[in-house]
Amino acid sequence: MTAKKSFTYSTGKPEIDKKIDEFLQATGIEENRREYFEMIATIVRFASLNPPYADIRLVNQSLKEVRYAQSIFQPYKAFKKVTIFGSARIQPQSPEWIIARDFAKLMVESGFMVITGGGEGIMRAAQSGAGKDKSFGLNIRLPFEQKPNEVIDGDPKLISFRYFFNRKLHFVKESHAIALFPGGFGTMDECFETLTLLQTGKANLVPFVFIDVAGGTYWKNFVDFLSNNLLKRGLISEEDFHLFLLTENLYEAQKEILSFYHNFHSYRFVGEKLVIRVYRPPGDEELEALRNDFSDIMTKPDTLHVSAALAQESNEPEIAQLPRIVFAFNKRSYGRLRMFINRINLF
Repeated sequence: MTAKKSFTYSTGKPEIDKKIDEFLQATGIEENRREYFEMIATIVRFASLNPPYADIRLVNQSLKEVRYAQSIFQPYKAFKKVTIFGSARIQPQSPEWIIARDFAKLMVESGFMVITGGGEGIMRAAQSGAGKDKSFGLNIRLPFEQKPNEVIDGDPKLISFRYFFNRKLHFVKESHAIALFPGGFGTMDECFETLTLLQTGKANLVPFVFIDVAGGTYWKNFVDFLSNNLLKRGLISEEDFHLFLLTENLYEAQKEILSFYHNFHSYRFVGEKLVIRVYRPPGDEELEALRNDFSDIMTKPDTLHVSAALAQESNEPEIAQLPRIVFAFNKRSYGRLRMFINRINLF
């Protein structure tokens, strides 16, 4: 069979498609071969545009950064990870520094690893609490302010990114929870971007926690801003406030994260179906309650059912044994979906 028949996306030149197909066969790559074919075909198509050197360098360096970061995270894929954001300017032993350190220590004791930006301030505090062995540092190359902190400096799990967008990608892609401490423009950028990804479904839902010192107003003022300016103008929805938790209590933050994975494991889309993997499936009465209480997020409420792994999930054999809750999700109400996950965690 020729590559042109095997793959829907191609270089547009059958003879080159065939050579790419033969190359992949020679490498022995079988799993996800369609995607690898399309990646190579995309490079060929990109080259045919005769782009300027700066664009070629951008694409080349970006892809190399993604590959390198993947090689660093791959050995630790069995560990859940919490990404911690906060200012590089927070001084050591200040109240914010201490709670960041203590929170990271608490999460490591709960079986998590910690991801930070690898710099000073809140980042160093978190890695001091987590320890080098349980830390990742995603540093960014800047001419000022951002240098690796002494905890993570020299560790193989320190990654220095050239591009902010690759760094941000891995903060979110590799994490199972997000915790934010007070910070400046960078922290607010990470805050809004991550919330936007969760709100729009461009990143899978994870626990998202704002943590402040006792009596602190930093995140309270921020949430008040969201309520008084965005919500009142109809720019966000009430359900969006279920995407995050604001707390001054480290144990409440820990509970928010751990309880998210009490029964819920993960989810993915298979066509129009949302497939939620759980450790314990709902009984008939619980299933009916879900159908009634969350019909607003289902395009076809009567399709909600418990299932074994779907055939399309065969590329994830390590979780094939988990039961599934399957329904047609409207792909819009992610705050309500978070409430749905909270409900199934009560089972």
